Amino acid sequence: MKIPKKLRVAIYCRLSEEDRNKQSELDDSNSIANQKLILENHALKKNWEVAGIYSDDNYAGADRNRPEFKRMLQDAEDHKFDIILCKTLSRFTREIELVQKYLYGLFLEWGIRFVSIVDNVDTDNREYKKSAQINSLINEWYLEDMSDNIKTSLRVRREQGYHIGSFALYGYQKDPNEKGHLIVDEEAAQVVREVFTLFSQGYGKTAIARMLNDRGIPNPTEYKRLKGLRYQKSKQKNSHLWKYFAISDMLQNEMYIGNMVQGKYGSISCKTKKNKPRPKEEWYIVEGTHEPIIDRELWDKVQMLIKQRAKPCADGKEGLFARKVRCMNCGYTMRSHKQSDGRRYLMCSNRHVSKDACIGSFIAVPKLEQVIVEEINQLSLMYLNKDELEQKVDFNKNLYESKKNLEQKVTDYQKKASEYTKATRELYLDKIKGIITEQDYLEISKDFFKEKEKTQELIADTQNQIDVIEKKIQDSNNRRELIEQYTNIEHLDRETLDKLIDYILVGKKDPVTKEVPVEIHWNF
Repeated sequence: MKIPKKLRVAIYCRLSEEDRNKQSELDDSNSIANQKLILENHALKKNWEVAGIYSDDNYAGADRNRPEFKRMLQDAEDHKFDIILCKTLSRFTREIELVQKYLYGLFLEWGIRFVSIVDNVDTDNREYKKSAQINSLINEWYLEDMSDNIKTSLRVRREQGYHIGSFALYGYQKDPNEKGHLIVDEEAAQVVREVFTLFSQGYGKTAIARMLNDRGIPNPTEYKRLKGLRYQKSKQKNSHLWKYFAISDMLQNEMYIGNMVQGKYGSISCKTKKNKPRPKEEWYIVEGTHEPIIDRELWDKVQMLIKQRAKPCADGKEGLFARKVRCMNCGYTMRSHKQSDGRRYLMCSNRHVSKDACIGSFIAVPKLEQVIVEEINQLSLMYLNKDELEQKVDFNKNLYESKKNLEQKVTDYQKKASEYTKATRELYLDKIKGIITEQDYLEISKDFFKEKEKTQELIADTQNQIDVIEKKIQDSNNRRELIEQYTNIEHLDRETLDKLIDYILVGKKDPVTKEVPVEIHWNF
């Protein structure tokens, strides 16, 4: 008698921060270790072979980017196991959309069975399909209610002046004896005091950053990493260095005079971790919540100096290229500086915060203005021949043609995706009729799914391109007026710059030709 092959099972466990907060010292019912034990015992009783254990600690059920969750799904597609086993369906996900997508969609195509113990979900049993869908809908309602409750709780605590962030501001640490209270980290606080003092003595922000880097003082992120504290990782180059904007933000942060400032960003949705900036009037500011690092006299002096330095110069050119020009080498925003003879130039500050940070892009403001004016006027000659303006110039002609071509592509892609769906359905019927084997069905349907997924990605990418084109068309509605307005211009102003140009890249002067490479990225 042939012994049946053991089914391979993948165990998935998840613990969120909310679960952790619910537990008492004696309650480990939701702990990762306890989940594993329960699931391993269940697999043992069923005579299933444990093929892998996937565990996400401190991740919400609505987070689609859980690392182990994503790894498990990839292994499921590669058919490294036959069953996914969870304690409850909510451990897998709290979103009904993902329940439909995986439990009653992709898992069927991949030949994967899903089982959860407590709520008796088993995709091999058709009777449980409706109950699983109802449970997932309840989970999604719970997720939304929980999000609203959390927001209300956080709002109340912010209004009361409690610190609720994941990371303490540089110069402070979370008080281990009082939740929501900050205490001074004296080692970092000394650096904060030095920054404020140097600025009050007339040193610039870039000069201060250079001084700190030359002395090997780690910036806030690197300091926290070295101390084993929680910190937010940066994707930028030279993320361990002090830079202009780090000094600038520090000098204007009211937290350093003992005021709690929170709520600068708000979440878009309970289903994503993405945040968006909030207007200052919606921030939560509570005075005197913790010990100040900077006294009021020094703070007021620094704020006065910042305000004085922010005043535009007489010719109005200081702010012309503000936040518009980036270094071609490192991507850092170039800043305006004034020479002893009064001329202004733009330079990459990264070169001055550390010796090896950047090659140092540099260009005079009048030179850059001249380059851009010439480029605009050259475009005018190419596209805006006034003798043929009415007959030949259609500012949006190419845009409309591009949009039409892209829309046709979307239609073709959608048709292709429908064909893959239809082919998968017909393939399944062939399997039911015995025309093809189970193995053939799995292999072919897997290819269909991958091609359909690629097609859907193409649809999304193409739609994004259409959205960009529609924005450009919208921006150029009054095309004749716009064209004539920017024909034969002699000088730039900020309004013109914002209307025509997205951003500008500037490189380092060529030692042979003496030319500075400039790359203009237009808004049209």
